[in-house]
Amino acid sequence: MNERTTCLIAGGGPAGMILGLLLARAGVEVTVLEKHADFLRDFRGDTVHPSTLTLLDELGLGEKFAALPHNKLSQVAIPGRNGQNLVLADLSALRVPHPYVAMVPQWDLLDLLAEAGRAEPRFHLRMNTEVVGLLREHGRVTGVRYRTAEGIDGEIRATLTVGCDGRWSVVRREAGLRPREFPVPIDTWWFRLPRESGERPTLIPGMRRGHFAVVIPREEYFQIAYLAKKGLDAQLRAEGLDAFRARIAAVLPELSGRLARLTSMDDVKHLDVRLDLLRRWHVDGALCIGDAAHAMSPIGGVGINLAVQDAVATARLLAGPLLTGRVGRRELARVHRRRLLPTVVVQLIQRLMHRTVIRPVIEGRREGPPRTVLRVLNLFPPLRRVPARLIGVGLLPEHAPAFARRPPDRQAA
Repeated sequence: MNERTTCLIAGGGPAGMILGLLLARAGVEVTVLEKHADFLRDFRGDTVHPSTLTLLDELGLGEKFAALPHNKLSQVAIPGRNGQNLVLADLSALRVPHPYVAMVPQWDLLDLLAEAGRAEPRFHLRMNTEVVGLLREHGRVTGVRYRTAEGIDGEIRATLTVGCDGRWSVVRREAGLRPREFPVPIDTWWFRLPRESGERPTLIPGMRRGHFAVVIPREEYFQIAYLAKKGLDAQLRAEGLDAFRARIAAVLPELSGRLARLTSMDDVKHLDVRLDLLRRWHVDGALCIGDAAHAMSPIGGVGINLAVQDAVATARLLAGPLLTGRVGRRELARVHRRRLLPTVVVQLIQRLMHRTVIRPVIEGRREGPPRTVLRVLNLFPPLRRVPARLIGVGLLPEHAPAFARRPPDRQAA
């Protein structure tokens, strides 16, 4: 089959779907390949930050998103020594249309974006189709090789191939792009526990000596992230379910009565946390963005926000060149330059958090952030706006280009 498109996007996550939708609205022929049959992957990031909520408004999707079941979180806090929670970031003080983080299952967001994309005649989403390699001609990437769930192999040629396929990106690997790896002291183990009717949503982490956990509220259950020393997965599974329950009871005693509902270690999903950054995000004919360009730590939950902003910048900078068929290395380098600084700054902050907060906690040397930080925040509450700004908006928020903006679509709101 001699298939062809203008922009081939590998990966139907937030970055891939946003990029596909925006480019299609610019009139660019776009094909998004997603290896799974649907978006129902549990234990993905569920945070939709204020800047992304503003973007959805600009795209005319804000009211449809608001109709999805979700929780709103306006503060990031940690448990204090006197039983009161200490607010580290107060998003309600942000001067933005949506001063909160919306907690919604990522599959609902992706379904919403897919629906909007299908309304565009130049947007094509193919599920059950995995990118397995790149095509090249005269040293330039000219498309991809793919394989369907039925085992059918094929090729699609494209003016530009964009890797939005995550930290284990095939596009990144096949393009020969090598990341700089940063040491990470933790891995994450995800599982769920029931949430009682009317129970107040919370995103307050549990911190005890040697243990760290975050509780993420969903409509009918809590999604739990347990953070512990990197490389511990085999030991945790060898220790067994009862020992794992004891770890969780130690850090989240308020949920200890529900741990019987965790019936197997098979229900505990291990995430190998990575923190890396490509030295160069592109080769001739191919570009990586989002986690494919910079895998992020889960600290702060900002990885999705950065990936979405990468996608918006990419669409704004490359829609014109794609329409004219003139996308060279110079145009791709503009995306890298635009998004490099906010990425580097966030990763520096995450590395600082690993060193000063996370590592001392999981090594049992401290419970929570350094006391100096807590004292300063207590003395100067307005400083909470700084982490709120970094978490909620970012250093360089991207707005929808004019060609992608639409009035609110109230049809399904």
